[in-house]
Amino acid sequence: MTKPYADREVWFLTGSQDLYGDETLRQVAEQSQEVASLLDGADGVPAPVVWKPVLKDPDSIRRAMLDANADDRVIGVITWMHTFSPAKMWIAGLDALRKPLLHLHTQANVELPWQTIDFDFMNLNQAAHGDREFAYIESRLGKARKTVVGHASDPRVVDEVATWQRAAAGLAAARTMRVCRFGDNMRNVAVTEGDKTEAQLRFGVSVNTWGVNELADMVAHVTETQIDDVVAEYLRLYDVAPELLPAGDRHQALRDAAAIEVGMRTFLENGGFTAFTTNFEDLGSLTQLPGIAVQRLMADGYGFGAEGDWKTAVLVRVANVMGTGLPGGASLMEDYTYDLTPGEERILGAHMLEVAPSLTTAKPRVEIHPLDIGGKSDPVRLVFTADPGPAVVVAMSDMRSRFRLTANVVENVEAPDLPKLPVGRAVWRPEPDLPTSAACWMTAGAAHHTVMSTAVGIEAFRDFAEMAEVELVVIDETTTVPAFQRELKWNQVYHHIAGGV
Repeated sequence: MTKPYADREVWFLTGSQDLYGDETLRQVAEQSQEVASLLDGADGVPAPVVWKPVLKDPDSIRRAMLDANADDRVIGVITWMHTFSPAKMWIAGLDALRKPLLHLHTQANVELPWQTIDFDFMNLNQAAHGDREFAYIESRLGKARKTVVGHASDPRVVDEVATWQRAAAGLAAARTMRVCRFGDNMRNVAVTEGDKTEAQLRFGVSVNTWGVNELADMVAHVTETQIDDVVAEYLRLYDVAPELLPAGDRHQALRDAAAIEVGMRTFLENGGFTAFTTNFEDLGSLTQLPGIAVQRLMADGYGFGAEGDWKTAVLVRVANVMGTGLPGGASLMEDYTYDLTPGEERILGAHMLEVAPSLTTAKPRVEIHPLDIGGKSDPVRLVFTADPGPAVVVAMSDMRSRFRLTANVVENVEAPDLPKLPVGRAVWRPEPDLPTSAACWMTAGAAHHTVMSTAVGIEAFRDFAEMAEVELVVIDETTTVPAFQRELKWNQVYHHIAGGV
């Protein structure tokens, strides 16, 4: 089975030293290859795990880390101190490493052979303290990392490594991401603003603006054959409203929407963009607000933010990459309105048009309806409700001195009939409850635009935040408002100190 990130690699680096002699080092190499193979062959591990020769001295350690930095295929490194690798040997290498780090605290055997253990066995299998020596220098250097404890055959260990790999792939995508903003952000809105220079330094994303009429020019050059092909895809994949069918009286609107999709997709591909924004206040000569085009592009893995919200576009792209190959998807989402029935509180999330159909396994319906916002022709959109099941919503806010990610663990639930709400939408219950969730969300200054992910959960975002060294606050079943307020205050002090005075 092909791995979702088959074109990427995670290097498996084993630490030891020359003290133990050739025979012990031969066994170290054999056993570390076995551990790497266990991980590489495990179902669910999305990127190849590539074993590298055992590291025994400072120069080879530093060179391995520099080589990992220089290889664009490498999204991270896994380290294991099989025996005892004196940690001062690792200082230069760890200091040089710029890729995500996972410290695997494991050993070759699951059970101990109690009746036959001798000191040769002890010398060979001493990761229990060799890894602690290594962890000390990681902490002394302030090195961001994930620590996973257990045998490589344990499904829990495999799951933790797999989630970390997905976060590493998300960070690699961010570091090469180009975001195209079609026009500026919505006027007078605060939360869609942000420091694009700091975002490039922190995440690696490049965010720039193109006039919307450059997109409109691309749309104007779309051929009838290209439009025919996309319309045929609409007819094959979706339940298309009769008025939009080829014989329907509004079929031209469907063709206009298809032309926008072809033009937008071509513009993004030609520019090497993997995320983008639009703004209903700046549509230039486009005939309608892009609806179905944006929805389908998100489902294909692009990041998107509405009203010029490039920070959410970044998160949608990262979540899409992290969820590659998993059921579910990622989409722009917005907390829109509440059901405040005591004991049954729910959130109805949607947007004007732009929610990705990857949130549902049902067959979406293609419809056209008026939209008073934007001043253009009625836009075509996909209408559906997100599948019930676990999800997470995450927002990025610029807090002046840093970016803050705020995440809420939620459960999408069955929605009542919504015959007069013709948009993609989701209905969810937030943990621990709506009053606590909303109070904490607003206390954090979290945005009203989010990414909703039904493919990866909160742990992937925890790992991503650790790798990117960015603040993350989580609202889940254990959250209380007083504790959350204290965490924000502690974080304020920590990030002020960590960022330098």
